[in-house]
Amino acid sequence: MAKQSVAEQFIDILVRAGVKRLYGVVGDSLNPVTDAVRRNSGIEWVQVRHEEAGAFAAGAEAQITGQMCACAGSCGPGHVHLINGLFDAHRSMAPVLALAAHIPSAEVGTSYFQETHPDRLFAECSHYSELISHPEQMPRILQTAVQHAVGRSGVAVVSMSGDIAGQDAPQPAAELAMLNRAPTIRPGPDEIADLARMVDAADAVTLFCGSGIAGAHDEVMAFAQRVKAPVGHALRGKEWIQYDNPFDVGMSGLLGYGAAYDAMHEADLLILLGTDFPYTAFLPDHVRIVQVDVRPEHLGRRSKLDLAVWGDARETLRALTPQVREKTDRRFLNRMLTKHADALEGVVAAYTRGVERHRPIHPEYVASILDEEAADDAIFTVDTGMCTVWAARYLSPNGRRRLIGSFSHGSMANALPQAIGAQLADRSRQVVSLSGDGGFSMLMGDFLTLVHYDLPVKVVLFDNSSLAMVDLEMMVGGFPPYGTSYPRTDYAAIARAAGAHGVRVEDPQQVRDSIRQTLAHDGPALLDVVTDPNALAIPPRITGRQLAGFATTTSKLVLTGGVGHMIQIARSNLRNIPIP
Repeated sequence: MAKQSVAEQFIDILVRAGVKRLYGVVGDSLNPVTDAVRRNSGIEWVQVRHEEAGAFAAGAEAQITGQMCACAGSCGPGHVHLINGLFDAHRSMAPVLALAAHIPSAEVGTSYFQETHPDRLFAECSHYSELISHPEQMPRILQTAVQHAVGRSGVAVVSMSGDIAGQDAPQPAAELAMLNRAPTIRPGPDEIADLARMVDAADAVTLFCGSGIAGAHDEVMAFAQRVKAPVGHALRGKEWIQYDNPFDVGMSGLLGYGAAYDAMHEADLLILLGTDFPYTAFLPDHVRIVQVDVRPEHLGRRSKLDLAVWGDARETLRALTPQVREKTDRRFLNRMLTKHADALEGVVAAYTRGVERHRPIHPEYVASILDEEAADDAIFTVDTGMCTVWAARYLSPNGRRRLIGSFSHGSMANALPQAIGAQLADRSRQVVSLSGDGGFSMLMGDFLTLVHYDLPVKVVLFDNSSLAMVDLEMMVGGFPPYGTSYPRTDYAAIARAAGAHGVRVEDPQQVRDSIRQTLAHDGPALLDVVTDPNALAIPPRITGRQLAGFATTTSKLVLTGGVGHMIQIARSNLRNIPIP
């Protein structure tokens, strides 16, 4: 057998672990690895313009495929550039393996040119971060990293000097057993029995669901039907639970709408199902609470629990539902469904009155039309800020669409690079990036990556020449907005100059046709929509202090946005309420 270098063996192991792409920027400490990729037909090097974008792309691909993905950064600045995207992947529980190429091994610890300490640097944004200092270490270190990334659903980092990567690998080649999926976890019978007793004892039960209920839609519906429970969700639970849900009462949190907040606070028993919901101000403190989570470290860190259940949401409900008595009293559920529909009815007019005449264009209107025109299996990537508001309120899940964003880390500039990873995972699937001009301009260089690889990503740019969410935060605090505005920029012209399709829209009557043409374009495209910077949103519950902050800042604001087609869904759910 021909000798392999450590770099070649490294890449072979990644390929056997299912990695199809390695996102990164080339550099001298990475040269042996990138050359190994060049000579291996089982993996592709994706040349991004910024390592942060590569980490975002790998994280998005991992979320779409459910498989471990990989990215790389060369020594020093390449490490630092990776960090933000890796933080996002880690907090999104996306299995990502990152290679941090290192300075010459003999120079480690001497403050050499571009030296960092990557095994320490990445400790906070990974489950595992280790340095390879000898060729014989590599196979076991890499195997351990893969098992951490896959088994614990997060980031693992391997650091390796370029000279180590270029050395001969020990013979024979390593043959390692690789994890490719995490197991399901079912609670013990005692925990299920305790939970069943609490459910049976409660007159009013509410479910609040997060991303941990992915794949458990049928089980949640069966349980909600059995105990007549309204079902609310966090933002990351929206795509998994809102569709085909006659128990839906909307979303709670900073971007919330509908009756989810009321259903959580007026219940006798609140079950937090697969959610590490961080906003404690929106959680009740006088209601019995049960939390079900596959991650034991999540249990009880946001609220005082009456019962903590360590388990997978689907497996827990499969075991629990047959053990609880079926409830017959629908009064609590019916009241919450009615309250939900009424709440949505009160704000829906915000985007329906005069939208075809309003200039600048209502961003709510753009999101609503995009929801209607996008494919039934579209993948939406969403920038942090007001784009997340519009996505939460206007994009309709259906069990096939996906919604990816920096929902746990809250980074700007995530949508475009995440769209790269999502599109490379499946070139035939429609991928739409809802980008704000602030986020887009921050990593705009990677729009060139779309053109480079002819990725048919459609960027719908909500161009309000401001950091509108920061405006909102300042106003709530009683501060006048400052440092949040940008000069007007024709991003469509930039897109065309880069070799992509670019269209700028300022007339609301052109919105639908422009969206249709953009989505139909065969290749990368950018739709630059000039939107109203005064379109702001506030949560469903706001304090008097916050209102005072608004009052001292401005006297004329749009404080509530519409909710798209959700009012139709809510009204249709009311048909389930028996007429007395």
